[in-house]
Amino acid sequence: MRNNGPMPSSNPALNDAIFQREIQANAKPGSFSPGWGSPASELPPGVFNNQGTTTDQPGQAPPTTGGPIDVGGGDTMRMGGTMSATALLLGLLVVAGWFGWQAVTVTELGVRPDGTLITDISIPPWLFFAAIGAFGLAIVTIFKPKIARFTAPIYSVGQGLFVGGISRAYEVQFSGIVLQAVGLTISVFMIMLVLFATGTIRVTNKMRTTVMVATGAIALTYLVSWIMSMFGSGVPMIHDSGPVGIGFSLLVVGIASFNLLLDFDFTQRGVAAGAPRYMEWFAALGLMITIVWLYLEILRLLSKLRQN
Repeated sequence: MRNNGPMPSSNPALNDAIFQREIQANAKPGSFSPGWGSPASELPPGVFNNQGTTTDQPGQAPPTTGGPIDVGGGDTMRMGGTMSATALLLGLLVVAGWFGWQAVTVTELGVRPDGTLITDISIPPWLFFAAIGAFGLAIVTIFKPKIARFTAPIYSVGQGLFVGGISRAYEVQFSGIVLQAVGLTISVFMIMLVLFATGTIRVTNKMRTTVMVATGAIALTYLVSWIMSMFGSGVPMIHDSGPVGIGFSLLVVGIASFNLLLDFDFTQRGVAAGAPRYMEWFAALGLMITIVWLYLEILRLLSKLRQN
């Protein structure tokens, strides 16, 4: 399937400035509230160190890279709470995806000489509006993280409807592709989570910068391609099933996968820094944005490989 439109971009939600803003806004009088990424000398005794344990010695920074994941408590953000919220949002996305799948109309027009069916696929326009509305809610939530517990489920439903419809369109053309894409998305998520949790891959400032720049470049490429498509053109070859198109999709899938590491890192740092509890939903929303992007890019990559 050829699609010159822009795919959902990487996570605009999980960034340092937002977490720091919310931590400072909700800090209790007289409590310690370090600047995001504070040097170790500014941290008090008893904070989490990079081995996931506490210490009575000052100068131990909270985990800012991969490593054992801390589960906080009280009124602050917890890793377990974020994962639970993410699981709930994924459930909503799957249910909405079923309705989006059913909304797509497939009409058989005939049979080709090689025996394959000629079909007409009709995707209702409201599925695209649902996706746009959901993404708009995510942007609003960036400025109002407290509403994430309400907007995140709506985002999942809106994106689920769109993803379900798009998945049906791909499945009609390439039988079995959706199951493959779902399996690969789950596999990539689990691999990245294990690599992060075990500290096999550590998220450094250099990695963050590189991934963010690469993500921005991809978003700009899709935007330019979308604008050019309105004039009957497009960025050459990246949407084709040739070597360049497949290579581009592999690159995008790789960058989307590394964005998961950044999401885990941002979430863990939020837990260690004592971000308010409602940031669990905000972090879950950020993870959902990346997961949806990753799935759609894997779906696109598989379709190119099928055509080649």
